[in-house]
Amino acid sequence: MKDVLDELAAARRTMGKGNLPAGDAYTIELRRRYDAQVEDVWDALTNPERLRRWLKPVTGDLRPGGQFALDGGEHGEILRCEPPRLLKVSWLFGPEADDWPGTSEVEVRLAAAPAGDTEFELIHAAVVGEPLFPTYGPGAGGVGWDLHLLALAQLLAGEEPADHGTREKSPEIREFIRRSAAAWGTAHHSAGGDPGHVAAAVQATTNFYAPDHKPL
Repeated sequence: MKDVLDELAAARRTMGKGNLPAGDAYTIELRRRYDAQVEDVWDALTNPERLRRWLKPVTGDLRPGGQFALDGGEHGEILRCEPPRLLKVSWLFGPEADDWPGTSEVEVRLAAAPAGDTEFELIHAAVVGEPLFPTYGPGAGGVGWDLHLLALAQLLAGEEPADHGTREKSPEIREFIRRSAAAWGTAHHSAGGDPGHVAAAVQATTNFYAPDHKPL
């Protein structure tokens, strides 16, 4: 349990604003350090065999300008790829999302740290309306990314991340989810969110990802 929550505490979370082709967006931003060399982290982000182990299986034309699809409905275009420093993709979910191009992008930046570690930064910018942002706040996407980055940390440490179904049933992971939702609530509040809206969004996000969970 301590190791799982240590991974949650390793990340710094902020919420901000950005611009996308479709208009004004909000951003969820995660920054942390991985105990792995930058080339290893880059490989985990771009090697389909490793990507499926911490994110989801991926198919497509995996090069700049190519299209990709994850086994879960997420899909998009590879907008920039600068090994081993920067990867930027459009990020859409479901077939209906193709009617709203330019509404969501994910950018990952890597930098080698002096000790041989890797500074990792993920920025997900999205133009989001009802019901996602008003109901769930930044936790709508933030909790999901926290879970994926936990799995990435396990992979980089030489462990095999648990599959999605097993993971979601774990009391420890459900507690991780509860605390992740609260952490994104803190980020939301720091960005100027109304306290009442923030509290409701945290509760809605927790109920979505971990219904009926009781704190450990």
